[in-house]
Amino acid sequence: MSGKEVIELVEKPVSCYSFNKDRTRIAFSANDNNVLIYKKSGGKWQQEAILSEHHQNVTGIDWAPVSNRIVTCGADRNGYVWVEEGGKWKPTLVILRINRAATFVRWSPKEDKFAVASGARLISVCYFEKENHWWVSKHIKKPIRSTVLSLDWHPNNILLAASSSDFKCRVFSAYIKEIEQKPEPTNWGKKMPFGALMAEFANGRGGWVHDVKFSPSGSKICWVGHDSSLSVVQGGENAEVATVQFGNLPFVTTVWLSEGTLVAAGHDFIPMVFTHDGNNKVSFIAKLDQPVKKGGDEETMSAMDKFRSLDKRATGTKEVKSSTTHTNTIVQLSVYQGERESVTKISSGGMDGKVVIWDIKSLEKSIADLKIV
Repeated sequence: MSGKEVIELVEKPVSCYSFNKDRTRIAFSANDNNVLIYKKSGGKWQQEAILSEHHQNVTGIDWAPVSNRIVTCGADRNGYVWVEEGGKWKPTLVILRINRAATFVRWSPKEDKFAVASGARLISVCYFEKENHWWVSKHIKKPIRSTVLSLDWHPNNILLAASSSDFKCRVFSAYIKEIEQKPEPTNWGKKMPFGALMAEFANGRGGWVHDVKFSPSGSKICWVGHDSSLSVVQGGENAEVATVQFGNLPFVTTVWLSEGTLVAAGHDFIPMVFTHDGNNKVSFIAKLDQPVKKGGDEETMSAMDKFRSLDKRATGTKEVKSSTTHTNTIVQLSVYQGERESVTKISSGGMDGKVVIWDIKSLEKSIADLKIV
């Protein structure tokens, strides 16, 4: 199907990635302790630099578009802020004060602070202390009961949504009075002291909450769970969670296209489009990628084929053309082009070593029933 660009970076999983502002460079981890930076030259992507300060797997990367700083975190319980000087990247260690692996990192919209999730059942909110010229962290702990898996910032630069393996999705205040003015009230609440729990949700079924995102306006959040569900809720008193239970394998990542449309992807290799309407109903709309029907020798490997392959080469692989663009789990969806309220392109990174750019408007024309609302 037209409307997509496939970037084949490595023959190893892309566990996390982030583009720079003009999309000419990408920083990613190939599921190890290094951060690779590739630059687009003509139609090809070539390696430009390796950031090798981490000594265990890199679990999170975020490239700030305005300041051009990269923040990374890893299973070594460390975080680094990277600044480019004279064509070389120089790291600054961030003391996260955690005793378990860091799992996710994200800059705030104003790029004056960032938040790091971890297996220590807490969130480290980090900001730059000018007096001492270093990054310091404050912890959000209660009532988190297990590993925090993902984070997302509200457009106001204050509120922080967190998803966790304790089956809950929460909204916290990450207000740092040392560097910020008192925040304006939102539909999530009026008083926002640091660490305040503004809201807590579950879909009632259980399952790790893999990813969470604020809507473009910040009035809603959506999240995806390991119970193959996608949920949306509008903040405010008597908020009701709208959940759609999908029959496929679990989603692990999601992104908003507009205030009423979102995309989710995961173990099925295919990004899927959903809508959330004014009646608080979540509906499946279409798939961005359509599997190619195959026949003859290109059909899926049979049980006997698998046995023969294992016997001959000690591997269960078979060289066949994939029926979908991604050939393994999609672990990350991100906005690639457009404003928050009107996204025109998204990117997806997968365990197959690919990053794919999806042109939403082009695909909208290709799929008859896909309508971005």
